[in-house]
Amino acid sequence: MIAVTTTGDQSRVRRTAPTDDDPSGFRRRLLDAMTASIVEVGYRETTVADIVRHARTSRRTFYEHFASKEECFVALLAAVNDEMLRRIPAAVDPNSPWQDQVRQAIEAWIDFAESQPAIALSWIREVPSLSVPTCRQDMTQAFVGMIQTLCDTGPMRAAGIGPVPRELALMLLGGLRELAATTVEDGGRISDVSETAVRASIALLGSRS
Repeated sequence: MIAVTTTGDQSRVRRTAPTDDDPSGFRRRLLDAMTASIVEVGYRETTVADIVRHARTSRRTFYEHFASKEECFVALLAAVNDEMLRRIPAAVDPNSPWQDQVRQAIEAWIDFAESQPAIALSWIREVPSLSVPTCRQDMTQAFVGMIQTLCDTGPMRAAGIGPVPRELALMLLGGLRELAATTVEDGGRISDVSETAVRASIALLGSRS
């Protein structure tokens, strides 16, 4: 199972070995290995040989689960995004003032992204060039749905904010992604712009009230 922790600025991968009665064990181990290689050399320089080396398995095993390095990467991103989509709502108190809810959601997103900086940077750099266009579309739709759900609470509705239309959720998501991408590409940390992200999000959502 994938588990990435950080010590300082370095990501450290912790693997859970598959068991004999777990048919998905090798797939999880290959995703862990992809993570390890991205931390080590980045996605572009990663090869199938690197992945099987980290996984301590064979090319044959790799190709039993994935058709290519890109397919493995897409599966990794899907797993990471699923975890993010679980953690962010769990960090939000739907009964707190709506501004606090916005801050809780954004801080949870930033904390998660910074817990695995190599994957976050790889997502920013590589996803636009993937040959699977539905990958980005599916991920975007999942996050838009999460934003709409988070903005449909009692305090949000009472403030005249929720429910949020898809177009506004897309603007919010796109702005946060671009802010994060620019910050990381310039050598900064996403937490450097945490307050800017919170204030801008509150301003955008508050414009509906």
